[in-house]
Amino acid sequence: MNLDSAESMLQSQIPAKGEINESTKMALEDAVLSPRFYTTNFKEMDRISIDSLRPEWDALMAEYEGDNNHDHFQRPADMEKDYSNLHPALYDEFVDFLISSITSEFSGCILYAEIKRKVTNPDMRMLFGYMARDESRHAGFINQWLKDFNIGIDLGFLAKSKKYTYFRPKFIFYATYLSEKIGYARYITIFREMESRPEVRFHPIFLWFERWCNDEFRHGESFALIMRANPKLLQGVNKLWIRFFILAVYATMYVRDHTRIELYKAMKISPTDYDKKVLFITNEIIKQVFPISVNLDDPRFYQCLEEMRALFEKMDVYKKEGGLINKLKTALLGARAGIVFLKLYFMPVQDNALPADVRMIPSW
Repeated sequence: MNLDSAESMLQSQIPAKGEINESTKMALEDAVLSPRFYTTNFKEMDRISIDSLRPEWDALMAEYEGDNNHDHFQRPADMEKDYSNLHPALYDEFVDFLISSITSEFSGCILYAEIKRKVTNPDMRMLFGYMARDESRHAGFINQWLKDFNIGIDLGFLAKSKKYTYFRPKFIFYATYLSEKIGYARYITIFREMESRPEVRFHPIFLWFERWCNDEFRHGESFALIMRANPKLLQGVNKLWIRFFILAVYATMYVRDHTRIELYKAMKISPTDYDKKVLFITNEIIKQVFPISVNLDDPRFYQCLEEMRALFEKMDVYKKEGGLINKLKTALLGARAGIVFLKLYFMPVQDNALPADVRMIPSW
């Protein structure tokens, strides 16, 4: 597979459209909670060394080379039928979930492929080539199921038109490590729920979640090795950045999930219970690399998340109503949400003694 162009990976699956459809417009939105596209400092990325953890790194690269999911992401012939017959509220939220997911996967595909193309460091080129391959595969698979809904996201247009956020490599490591690990926790929690209660599996795509999330877990392992091999990334002022990214990822997930009430009702699990399970798993995993973690037993933690959820809910109402007054109200509520986030940030955190063995296995 040619890994030099993220766009070329999906060209055969997602033909360019003559006009921008509603789904592509949704994916283009740059709201606070929507998936973003990133770029970084490629020269700084080139200087990353993993020599201190070479045996672990080589073993991980061998896993990527083995590619145990190479034939997994295909829609079987006996599932070539329309699965879009959902009641309207669930339809809207599930489509939003799929569009958000494909945008997130494609975001990773673009970033990883661009790093692979623009760096000369052989370790980084190899890693990001493999991860771009995986994310391309995931995005293409979601797209297969989106066709049931007569939805096609023009990812070529998206790659050219969506706003890119610049992150230094260390911020890419913190944010993407968390994104991959929390992605694992989310998918495996849904998969286990539906494994024990198959009657709530309202769409076949959930059958793929177990092996899918193992890809996410492996991606996270890559960033864990990079950070542990470069301990300066985990010390001093960087601990403050780590705290910020942990809380930003946790809070974003919590608020976003509580906008999808019908989706979780269909799975017969409350978004609050689901998020608590996901955050518990993620919080245990990140102890492999981060010197601090959030104290989830502090009742103020979820109180703050609930405050933020309520504020964003009101902001959505004002945005839909429109008008200058509502814009001002939205800005004021955004400022209040920022204050709540600061309260979260200054809560005591837990110190972690990093384990000697960096690697973990997906055991949840």
